[in-house]
Amino acid sequence: MKKDLRKLETDLLFQLAHKTETPPQTNVVVEYNKVGRKSPVKHKLAITQEQIIALTPNMTMKQREQYVKALYDNMPEHNYVKDAYFANYDVTDAEWHEDIRFLDAKEYEGNLDILIGGSPCQSFSNYGKKLGLEDVRGTLFYDYARVINEAKPKVFIYENVENVTKNDGGKTWKAMFSVWQSLGYHIEWDILDAKDYNHPQLRSRLFLIGFREDIYTKPYTFPEKMELKHKSTEYLEKGEVSDIYYLGKKGFEWITTPEKNLRRSRVNQDVIGCETAYQQDNWIGDFRVEKPKPHHYNDERIYVGKFDFKDGKGLVDAVGRKMTPRECMNLMGFDDSFKIVVNDSIAYRHAGNSIVVPVLKEIIKTLIPYL
Repeated sequence: MKKDLRKLETDLLFQLAHKTETPPQTNVVVEYNKVGRKSPVKHKLAITQEQIIALTPNMTMKQREQYVKALYDNMPEHNYVKDAYFANYDVTDAEWHEDIRFLDAKEYEGNLDILIGGSPCQSFSNYGKKLGLEDVRGTLFYDYARVINEAKPKVFIYENVENVTKNDGGKTWKAMFSVWQSLGYHIEWDILDAKDYNHPQLRSRLFLIGFREDIYTKPYTFPEKMELKHKSTEYLEKGEVSDIYYLGKKGFEWITTPEKNLRRSRVNQDVIGCETAYQQDNWIGDFRVEKPKPHHYNDERIYVGKFDFKDGKGLVDAVGRKMTPRECMNLMGFDDSFKIVVNDSIAYRHAGNSIVVPVLKEIIKTLIPYL
């Protein structure tokens, strides 16, 4: 961690301790997390939930949430997720909750039809043997379950990677499933792939749906699979693509040589691979290889190589490029009305972390009779 940030976070902790009416009786441990280029979370408090609670012992949950919000407002890292939400949805600052760990969801009790979310897939094998809500305390999964328990939506949807059901020999899934069942909901789950819902992406994900027992009046069936009629090319930008997305020699040769990239890069696929948070980094993910435009030959940043387009012409001149953030958003099911207000690196991450919209639409169609 950079020294200036380390000093800032240390100062912040002591400021909190100084402002607390009753100093905590237990020791406070400062944790330093190495922040590298690939850190999955940039906008996150350096001190833990337990430390915050110890520093604010007399506050209600609502007061503590406002206290934490003020801490986030003073952080050096910017909240790009908030930028994206505010640009695209009718959300006020008063309705924005910065950290689920401090959200008092009781204020929403009885007012939610569907709650949708997910959480990192931590292993819970070291937690207690009761496998109830208290056993997973300290994880973001716990807080998502707690919000369900407090807000009591009619239906909730939990999305995660398929491997969550296999992690740690199945112990994680056993703990999670027991928590779901303890909340008073009828549970159904399945593994759905975007390509099975007429969307050209290989994205297999767990979808778990909880129906509040008082509204579960008939058996539920997940949406039927659909014929895949769309191709990825339909989602590419129609206009001129900026030269900044085109690759030099090393990048071109990497994405067009499976022996080099071990098939971690794919080009010109009708059905793309699973989009990820760090797609396009180090030329990993889906790319396009195209016929060069005249000016490409005069741009030293862009490499014109050879590629077989399988059109009977053999090896011909070609250039390679990244997919643009707009194309990645399109291939997650967001149309052109979705505003991209963050830089490319953040936009790629937002796309890779999202749910494929057409899949979610098909699921919600099946839930309408229960609402």
